[in-house]
Amino acid sequence: MDAKEIIARRVAQEVQPGMLVNLGIGLPSMVANFVPDDLHVFFQAENGVIGLGSRPPEGMEDRDLTDAGGGFVTAVPGAASIDSAMSFGLIRGGHLDMTVLGGLQVDEKGHLANWMVPGKMVPGMGGAMDLVAGAKRVVVAMVHTAKGNSKIVPECTLPLTAARRVSLIVTEMAVIEPTQAGLVLRERGPGVSVEDVQAATAARLIVQGDVPEMTLPA
Repeated sequence: MDAKEIIARRVAQEVQPGMLVNLGIGLPSMVANFVPDDLHVFFQAENGVIGLGSRPPEGMEDRDLTDAGGGFVTAVPGAASIDSAMSFGLIRGGHLDMTVLGGLQVDEKGHLANWMVPGKMVPGMGGAMDLVAGAKRVVVAMVHTAKGNSKIVPECTLPLTAARRVSLIVTEMAVIEPTQAGLVLRERGPGVSVEDVQAATAARLIVQGDVPEMTLPA
């Protein structure tokens, strides 16, 4: 199981029956593949779809059915196509139960930076600013390090997506909850020790008692 699959499987456990959930571009979109079909969850994308399913089998792609990043998806029974105004009305109106977003950095205050890389051409933040501000829960799904550098830092050096503290950070090495007191280490990744997590994390982590290992259902 590679790092991205570990993250997606663990984030899928945060999805509860009846939720309306937004999945961001890239790694977060994988979460839909690991949510049971009988959970009756509706995934939403900013481009105007409610009821996204998993990626279709090869050869069954529909060019008119994509997520916000242009990746091919399926639609579950009861899915709806809506316009952008309705889509962002749901986001900005606080109607999303949860959003899952990728991240470039998260700091000790739980602030997320996920839309700009210095010296790189990027399309802008898209709906991330609205999602972090409007969703009831914000889960950041990202690999723990990039090119040997921790993505969980004392203070973000990239522009913040929003001033709001995110709800949870899930990497292949750890589940971390940002709190008023700081970043609390809740779970360890498969085969990873607390010391491994601390060594790979630039930010200070709060460790309380025995930290359990992630449970990842098949």
